[in-house]
Amino acid sequence: MLSAFALALGQMTEPRVLRIWLKSLVAALAAFVMLGAAGWWLLDQALAWAGLTEANLAAPEGVRGLLAALGVLLGGVVLWRIVALAVLQLFADEVVAAVEAQHYPSAAASARALGWHEELGASLRGAGRALVFNALAAPLVLVLLFTGVGPAVVFTLVNALLLGRELQDMVWLRHRPTPQSIEPLSKLERFGLGLIVALLLLVPVINFIAPFLGAAAAAHLIHRKEANPHVL
Repeated sequence: MLSAFALALGQMTEPRVLRIWLKSLVAALAAFVMLGAAGWWLLDQALAWAGLTEANLAAPEGVRGLLAALGVLLGGVVLWRIVALAVLQLFADEVVAAVEAQHYPSAAASARALGWHEELGASLRGAGRALVFNALAAPLVLVLLFTGVGPAVVFTLVNALLLGRELQDMVWLRHRPTPQSIEPLSKLERFGLGLIVALLLLVPVINFIAPFLGAAAAAHLIHRKEANPHVL
């Protein structure tokens, strides 16, 4: 597992991967700015509707907008991983293809392009898993809310489960012989893969490359296990 991430980290500076990363970063930031602008306007309007104007707040002009901006900033901290992962879905194939082209040429040659129906099915299954897992976690989060760190721990573990599955499928679906084929990673391996990426998403700056690092690591891990089933 760690060696797969080490190989993935070394590939992050390669020109082909850098181009994919920069393209996705621009797309993610653009989406983030548009969501932030819309969120600021909605929050500002909500504060105005609630009667929280500068006059009755006894505050200088612009404070209401500042409050809305702070709300958007706090929401952005939470939403960044969602935006980043959504963008990753658009560019993951390119990251995996770059890894395979350099390190696993035979796998790259045998990879198949997914049809739109298969991609849609995978996305819907992923969304369904996310909905179910988060719904199951919600009561526990409410119970642990008073601890401060409890909700963060629960959501990190939930994200680890979800990310492990998504990262595996990004690679495996390109090579899966049949829908009934046995998955290449065990549940523990998927969880470990997802947990590392989920933790990296919590680290400022590093969270910008965490999804791509995870996609590259998943490619290394799966193809190395195919060559040697005892690799961890």
